[in-house]
Amino acid sequence: MTNQIKIAVIGVGRWGVHLLRNFLADPQVIVVAVVDPHPERLAAVKQQFNLDNNVLLTTEWQDLKKVPGLIGVAIATPATTHYALIQDAIQKGYHVLAEKPLTLNPAECWELCKLAEQHHLILMVDHTYLFHPAVERGKTVVQAGKLGDLRYGYATRTHLGPVRQDVDALWDLAIHDIAIFNAWLGQIPVKVQATGTVWLQGCREQGLADVVWLTLTYPDGFQAYIHLCWLNPDKQRRLGIVGSLGSLIFDEMSLSSPLTLLHGEFEQQGNQFIPVNQKQVVLELEPGEPLQRVCSSFVVSILNNTPSEVSSGWIGTELVEILAALTVSLEQDGKPIFLDR
Repeated sequence: MTNQIKIAVIGVGRWGVHLLRNFLADPQVIVVAVVDPHPERLAAVKQQFNLDNNVLLTTEWQDLKKVPGLIGVAIATPATTHYALIQDAIQKGYHVLAEKPLTLNPAECWELCKLAEQHHLILMVDHTYLFHPAVERGKTVVQAGKLGDLRYGYATRTHLGPVRQDVDALWDLAIHDIAIFNAWLGQIPVKVQATGTVWLQGCREQGLADVVWLTLTYPDGFQAYIHLCWLNPDKQRRLGIVGSLGSLIFDEMSLSSPLTLLHGEFEQQGNQFIPVNQKQVVLELEPGEPLQRVCSSFVVSILNNTPSEVSSGWIGTELVEILAALTVSLEQDGKPIFLDR
């Protein structure tokens, strides 16, 4: 097939194995190498996907220089390793798809984005929710004004684990809901606040927060409130925006109706406010796996040499800037932090 591109997958842990699966299924891609520091993982994916002997399986990143014609790499390694890996990949001339977050440092993110531009290479971040059919449809609903005047937003992301030892619940979970709110509103927060509590790992002042409460304030005054916790057996993945004419709810745990438009408003009668025009509409969604859409978008960006409009490195940088500001607020017991725009 013409226009096939050669890609390597770096890291085949819990998430990287799904990237590998999707790239193997893409007719425009030839997976030529898999890198992981754990030999047992390489053996497992070789067996699971019946990989051809021509696919290089290696524990050493630098071995990729032996692969002729390599065009792009997908990096699914711990966030602390991203900066060095992505920098090296770009300098070697590879397009990069990186697992979120891009890095843990806004300055590093900015540097990588500029480096990719200087080398005329694609730098894309795997913010998978931005490719979810419910999020894509929700964006059209909000921006078409179907909710009326927007009042506020809320989100809850809780479960009993997994408990991370490298980042807190803020860095582990918040990026998803912040990305969705930003996409739906078409805005970036100008002020953020965060409070949290540590139970499992360390003291309150120095440990990794298990529960975090966030407030995001946008340029037009809209506020979104987010609850994050990995110490709660009530698993929720729910996000909503409330407007003067109704609410839009994205409930990932509802397989039959993940995106629902709840119509409803008030009619004032004297000093009373009476609910009227109430109805519920389950919105139909385009079929498709979000991660497959991520991988396909990366391939299309490479072939067209056009950055992703949905999840470019710059969008990833904005999200890391927000998380960094929230971290400062968290460390200062909820002090409002203003972001320069």
